[in-house]
Amino acid sequence: MKKAEQLYEGKAKKVFATDDPELVIVSYKDDATALDGLKRGTIAGKGVVNNRMSNFLCSLLEKNGVPTHLVEELNDRETLVKKVSIVPLEVIIRNISAGSFAKRYGVEEGIVFAEPTIEFSYKNDDLHDPLINSYHALALGLATKEEIETIKTLAFKVNDILKEYFLSLGVKLVDFKLEFGRLSDGSIVLADEISPDTCRFWDAETNEKLDKDRFRRDMGGVEDAYNEMMKRVFG
Repeated sequence: MKKAEQLYEGKAKKVFATDDPELVIVSYKDDATALDGLKRGTIAGKGVVNNRMSNFLCSLLEKNGVPTHLVEELNDRETLVKKVSIVPLEVIIRNISAGSFAKRYGVEEGIVFAEPTIEFSYKNDDLHDPLINSYHALALGLATKEEIETIKTLAFKVNDILKEYFLSLGVKLVDFKLEFGRLSDGSIVLADEISPDTCRFWDAETNEKLDKDRFRRDMGGVEDAYNEMMKRVFG
């Protein structure tokens, strides 16, 4: 599959056209941003970790009945995926209180919820991705009622599969962000990535943070945390 012109460059990835209008190549960068883009830096090798881990997890989800955009891993940093139009909703599933949830509601980090929560953010950099509910999403025409229901169902299914999987590696899946896209036939698939950039991972024994919070909070050991997650997944 031949890489053609660059279609898009985001904070963590570049997207290239191919000779097939239905397929694009995603290339993962080592650039890191946090705090709404105010904090910028580089995490050496992050692109490789995120690319390979995302692809592995998408394959796992596909086997368990979750449709994803994955087609084929091309190399350490690049993957062939189905072209989607992204539904402008960030979907956040939380199993344990942390991050903005703890801050917003004035609770400590580490409270295990009786059942997972879901929240939506309107994916819009200019507005700083505000929290919205499904009624707002409908009012703004971001998705249909059916699409929102599909997204919710798939998001909780992803959580069930990944929570169990990561626990088998000695890792708590605290919370994570998903994005979904529409294929040309309108069907909804999981898109974007699943990685230490988009998930909070805590060691099951020590609660040591193994994700991007180490970068966000200047905790040091960022590369080590990403590599540790890579090691746990790939052995």
